[in-house]
Amino acid sequence: MLAPDLDPPDWAAARAQAHRMLDDMLDHMQGLAEGPVWRPPPSEVRRGVVEPLPRTPQPLDQVHEAFRRLVLPYGVGNGHPRFFGWVHGGGNLAGALGDMLAAGLNANLGGRDHMPIEIERQVARWMAELYGFPAGASGLFVTGASMANLIAVLIARAEALGAASRQAGLGAAGGRLTAYASRMAHGCLPKAMDIAGLGAQALRLVSTDAEGRMDLGALKAAIAEDRAAGHRPFLLVATAGGVETGAIDDLAALADVARTEDLWLHVDGAFGALAMLSAELAPLLNGIEHADSIAFDFHKWGQAPYDAGFVLVRDGAKHQAAFASHAGYLQREAEGLAAGAPWPCDLGPDLSRGFRALKVWFAFKTYGADAIGATILNTCKLAAYLAARIDAEPELERLAPAPLNIVCFRYRAGADVDRLNRRIVTDLQTSGAAAPSAAVIDGRQAIRAAIVNHRTKAHDIDALVAEVLRLGRVLTQGHAA
Repeated sequence: MLAPDLDPPDWAAARAQAHRMLDDMLDHMQGLAEGPVWRPPPSEVRRGVVEPLPRTPQPLDQVHEAFRRLVLPYGVGNGHPRFFGWVHGGGNLAGALGDMLAAGLNANLGGRDHMPIEIERQVARWMAELYGFPAGASGLFVTGASMANLIAVLIARAEALGAASRQAGLGAAGGRLTAYASRMAHGCLPKAMDIAGLGAQALRLVSTDAEGRMDLGALKAAIAEDRAAGHRPFLLVATAGGVETGAIDDLAALADVARTEDLWLHVDGAFGALAMLSAELAPLLNGIEHADSIAFDFHKWGQAPYDAGFVLVRDGAKHQAAFASHAGYLQREAEGLAAGAPWPCDLGPDLSRGFRALKVWFAFKTYGADAIGATILNTCKLAAYLAARIDAEPELERLAPAPLNIVCFRYRAGADVDRLNRRIVTDLQTSGAAAPSAAVIDGRQAIRAAIVNHRTKAHDIDALVAEVLRLGRVLTQGHAA
């Protein structure tokens, strides 16, 4: 018997079903503000997806119905305008449609000579233009800033130890390499040092000032101490948009330190780097143009559908030197399908890669960079509005500066204020009224509101404040009783 073809036997019926599925998602996006931010999946829903491996076919409309019933109502909620948890972008329609087209095209962007790779290269050129990088810069789409930061660590390691270290290993020199970042640095950075074989302890976490920026004096002292101990400083990681409060290091000053100390300067700008798209916010990133590499996520402030991380590298030759590996079955040619070198697989660890660039290309082409920048600026204005609302409420207390779009605060009453504020966060989430996250700021439990979604409006901020006040009063009175 002939093996079955996986194409639909009835394309007209499949087309009609596909249109119903697209309409469902358009309805979902259009109505995001109308339902709860998040619904905890009931136990019967969780059980509903547990089944043996399907051996026989089911009609597509039935599978779609299972998605509508079991999956669609129970997402994380980051498309909702009152989702304030962590730093999740809200997505956009142009990007979603671009992703649909990318899936239909089914291109592998590991290499070879085809236009999807040219689209990725064009986005890289746009980013080089945005950050003032030279024509020889390179860029690569990855899953997210965690992977982008890892790639930057690996490039800096190869630059410090030389290309031979890729074959011979790190040796004693690798064990003596040290890197520097502020204590506000993201947890993916020590993990990147671990994966790179350098050890998480080789990342020195430097103290910060009252604004959450890396302390330059402490940094210089740490570098001098390591050199005196026989270590080899090789990497300085600046933060643009700290994970706790959104703080931005003094990038220009850190660029001077990197130049003086002969360090690779990497900027972890997971969300904050895209402030460059706003003329009003771009001065906060003064000095980023001197970076050797930058990591950021289009799926955060850029509002692209997940996932769309990116690493931009000033010197494309150094980027390629850290990853290029020529296997016989990947032989390159001057013409034909095997042309087009260097390939994206020469710039990172993946050979099989999806067409992440298309959704970003669609968004920039459809909305324009200025409109995306305007949404970024608006989230910062909303954060300032939230900060002002908190400062005006005697029952609330702001726990940190709010330089960008993250506001950390708490309800100040109650015998156990930390437990009270954790409970407020949980109750906000489970009720579906809003979804902030919890954080610890200088040892104090905080309600952390990260305003990232382009759909968020001032009335959503008002609703958050009102519900925090209501819950705080109810929970405090209940405790007192």
